[in-house]
Amino acid sequence: MTAIVELRGVAKTYPGTPSVEALKPVDLTIEAGEHLAIVGPSGSGKSTLLNLLGLLDRPTQGQYVFAGHDVSALNERERTALRGRRIGFVFQQFHLLPHRTAAENVGIALLYSTPTQRQRTAAAVEALDRVGLGHRLHALPGTLSGGERQRVAIARAVVGAPALVLCDEPTGNLDSATAQAVLGLLEDLNRDGVTLIVITHDPGVAARARRQLQILDGAVAPADPAATHRTARALT
Repeated sequence: MTAIVELRGVAKTYPGTPSVEALKPVDLTIEAGEHLAIVGPSGSGKSTLLNLLGLLDRPTQGQYVFAGHDVSALNERERTALRGRRIGFVFQQFHLLPHRTAAENVGIALLYSTPTQRQRTAAAVEALDRVGLGHRLHALPGTLSGGERQRVAIARAVVGAPALVLCDEPTGNLDSATAQAVLGLLEDLNRDGVTLIVITHDPGVAARARRQLQILDGAVAPADPAATHRTARALT
């Protein structure tokens, strides 16, 4: 298989007195089409790792190769363009524009990559159909349920056919039944070929991935799947 992510000694330290080592040096390879969960408590370094993987921040050391590109050699304009073309994001907070319809919220993700409004609208309709919201194209976010809003956010994340989708606590604001439906949708997208990384503190969410990593005090290590499954069963 082809690696979509290669981290080679990547670390992040924030300056200060004293400085904070948010992420200790990590070597990590993620293959195209993987479903990976990264689990850890609040303050463990999950958000730092997400920001580095999503090209939202730069490491203080190490090399990051994304989809064959050594991103450490790119300037900010090039990083932004690569992120916009190849990476989708799904967050705990939906981040939808309240006065834009579902289709408009999805189409905005294509503003800098797709030249015409007609093409953006067609792609948004297709993405919303894919997540089961073809009947809610013109709905405003305030009229949608939490699960529907997260589905719009997922459609926005995948509308540009990214190589990687990063999910940061994607079920954190959802009830358990809706969370299960959203996770099932993400898994369907993964089976269709989307590389999926889910950042979570929830062992039940992590247990659904094919591979799990644990991050604690900035250190990344393979998780014990058996322990993850045992914890998940205990919480259900």
